[in-house]
Amino acid sequence: MKTFNSISTYKSYKKSIVTIGTFDGVHIGHKKILEKIIHNSKMHDCESVVLTFFPHPRMVLQENTEIKLLNTVNEKIELFENLGLDNLIIHPFDEEFSKLSAEEFVKTILVDQLKIKKIIIGHDHRFGRNRTANIDDLIIYGEKYDFEVEQISAQELNDIAVSSTKIRNSILDGNIELANNYLGYNYYFSGTVTKGKQLGRTINFATANINVIENYKLIPKNGVYIVSSFYNNKIIFGMMNIGNRPTVSGENTTTEVHFFNFDENLYDAYLTISVLKRLRDEVKFNSIDDLKKQLEIDKHNSLMYLSDLK
Repeated sequence: MKTFNSISTYKSYKKSIVTIGTFDGVHIGHKKILEKIIHNSKMHDCESVVLTFFPHPRMVLQENTEIKLLNTVNEKIELFENLGLDNLIIHPFDEEFSKLSAEEFVKTILVDQLKIKKIIIGHDHRFGRNRTANIDDLIIYGEKYDFEVEQISAQELNDIAVSSTKIRNSILDGNIELANNYLGYNYYFSGTVTKGKQLGRTINFATANINVIENYKLIPKNGVYIVSSFYNNKIIFGMMNIGNRPTVSGENTTTEVHFFNFDENLYDAYLTISVLKRLRDEVKFNSIDDLKKQLEIDKHNSLMYLSDLK
């Protein structure tokens, strides 16, 4: 797959089969659409092209938006790479781009730049300045500029919408297993291991503090989770706490992972954490001893869950 950081850098002598969207999560609903794009491109000997945007349009057009995304840019690239797509264009979305008229967008971008043969898009898709143009306008432009418009069915769009809504809500509610079902993969995030207060070492539960620099990345609800990671060419399992560590009077929200049967130095390592299951809420215990007893229970429950996966 070729990745382009703007529409202007895309080059191909072939015609293209295109779809457009934010594709946050690249989940099972999205994959149905992408399968259509890839199938059509092979059938017509064209390039398959996904046009998406970063920042998310809501980040640019809505003041004080607190939108959190399921994928960082790098995660999105990785997920598309695994699907067999030919070309991914992640175009910088800004106010100037948002002011393109509908016909300017169609003529200069779809026709002149992408050499479009066909676009596969939802019937509710809106585009152009102030999002005033709709699928009917796109069909008219298709007739004018000689490209085909295929509408994604309402049912397929509903699958996508329901999936996106449920994924976000599930992660925020702590129902990570439901989110993973809709994603078609385990939800994950990545960050650098930074030095913490090392309190976990004093109770034999040393943790790696994960610092996620992308502040727009959606982090699961506070609580304790079973997780996995990939380090030195092997999968390692552990349990993760997201929260402010009330038992030890923590002030800031942290993400800490204790890996089972693991004692290597992880400082400054860049880890990807896959979230498998939520165990419980974060709790303030009466003493460090009570906390340690609960961590032993959490570890036992985690290992039982992981043994059932094998």
